[in-house]
Order: sequence, then C-alpha cells, then structure tokens
Amino acid sequence: MTIRPETRELARRLLIYESRAGRSPEPGTSPTLRVYEMLRRSLNSFAGVAGFYSLASRALVLARSEDPVFSEARVTEDGTLQGLGENERPIDFDKGAGGEPPSEAGIVLISGLLGLLHIFLGEALTASLLRITWPGAALDDCNFEKGKNA
Repeated sequence: MTIRPETRELARRLLIYESRAGRSPEPGTSPTLRVYEMLRRSLNSFAGVAGFYSLASRALVLARSEDPVFSEARVTEDGTLQGLGENERPIDFDKGAGGEPPSEAGIVLISGLLGLLHIFLGEALTASLLRITWPGAALDDCNFEKGKNA
C-alpha cells in the first residue's frame, strides 16, 4: 500500500500539533505515541478493541516495510504499542518536540494508520473522527479524495 502525500501531511500536522500541545499524562511520552493513543481511544469507542487492533497491526506491518526500526514493535491485544525503544536503537520519536519537524519514523507509523482509516472508514468519517479527537487542530483544509489541499 502506498501512502498518499496528503495522508503523510496529515500525520505530520497531527504530530506537530501534539508536540506543541505537550499534554502528556506521562513525562517523556512522544508526540507520536500520544497521537497513536488518542487514535486508539477514539477508534476503540467507534470500532471496538478488535477493530483497532486489526488496523494498528496492519499499520505496523506497513511501517516495518518502510523502516526496520519497527522490527521489535508489536500491538498488544488491547491495541497498545509495545517494543518501541526497548531495542538497542530506540526510535527517536521525540525529535519533533519543541517545534522541530516530526521524526520520519513517527510520520511513517501514523500515516500508515491514517491511510488504513481512509480505506476502511472513508474520508468523511475519518475527517469527522479526527475533528472530534483534535478539536483545536487545523485539519479542515485537507481534501483526501481530490488529492490536494482545498
């Protein structure tokens, strides 16, 4: 599956938004893991734990094909992500903190998940889910069906 540039841009925007928001229940939690967890919570209430598990597992397979740093990562039965940073070469998800550009690894993972959401839920439902999850983020100008920003 090829991730469209618009989806990568959306992932980048969400990661930047979360890095600037800096709201984390646990100190040191990366913007990528915050975006992932927020998607997990939103989709669990919409599609159930098994539905999110399926999407997240496939997104992780896609991420592994682009970056072998994900080789030790796995999705648990409840949809949480484990195995990141536990190997010798931890993923530098925090590169995007403080206004710096988001890490490529974070963009790869989140854009894979968003791409699958577009396929299975469609643009309108995905956009609605994202607006509910991130009400303050500037996401309204993304137009995924036409492949360009409106």
